[in-house]
Amino acid sequence: CEYIIRENPGLSADKVEVCPNAIQPIDIPIISNEERSQMLSRLNIPSGRTLFIYGGNLGKPQGIDFLLKVIEANESRHDSHIIVVGSGTEQPKVATWFEVNRPTNATLLAGLPKNEYDQLVRMCDVGLIFLDRRFTIPNFPSRLLSYLENSIPVLLATDPNTDMGRIAEANGFGMATINGELELYMNKMAILATNREMIKEMGERGKQYLLNNYTVDKVAAQLTR
Repeated sequence: CEYIIRENPGLSADKVEVCPNAIQPIDIPIISNEERSQMLSRLNIPSGRTLFIYGGNLGKPQGIDFLLKVIEANESRHDSHIIVVGSGTEQPKVATWFEVNRPTNATLLAGLPKNEYDQLVRMCDVGLIFLDRRFTIPNFPSRLLSYLENSIPVLLATDPNTDMGRIAEANGFGMATINGELELYMNKMAILATNREMIKEMGERGKQYLLNNYTVDKVAAQLTR
C-alpha cells in the first residue's frame, strides 16, 4: 500500500488496501511412511535428512544465482537436502550447474504433475522462497500458500522491499534474509535442519496464519464489504 501511494501522487490513501493471494484449503491426506519412502526413493531423494524444497518458476526474478550458492554451501552439511522443482528461463542454467557440479545434497527435478508435486511438498520439511535483491517493488510469491497449506515453515531470501519475510518472522512461521546474505542464510538453514520440533511448531503456526488470512472466503468478504 505504501508503495502504491508513494508512486501515485494524488491517489487517495483510503482507496488502497491489501488484497492477498488466496486459496481454498483442502484436507491434506496423511502419507504413510511406506508411501513417503517409495516416492523419495523413486525420485532419488534421501529420506534421512531435513528436506528443503524450492518449487516454482526458475527465472531471473527469483535471483537463481543465490540459490546455486546456497546449494553449493550446503554440500558441507550432512543433515539437509535441497530439492529444486520447476521450469523457467533459468532452468537450463540450473541444469547445467547440476551437471557440472554434481551436488550430493541436492536434487533437481523437472516439472512434476500437480498431484505429484503436492505429494512431494507434504513430504518435505521447509519451503524455500527466493527473490532477486534488486527488486524495488514489494513482491509476494504465491508459492508461499502451498507451503503454509502443507504446514511447513518457510526460509526466505528476498529483496529489501517485500514485507513477506517480516510477516513470516513476526508471525512465527518462517525465517528471512536478504538475497545475497549467504552466511546468515546458511546459519538459519542450519537451525532448521537440526530442530524438528521447531519445524513442526512453525509449520502449525503457518497453517493457522493461512486459515486466518489467505483463504478465498476471507478475501471474498474483503472485496464485497
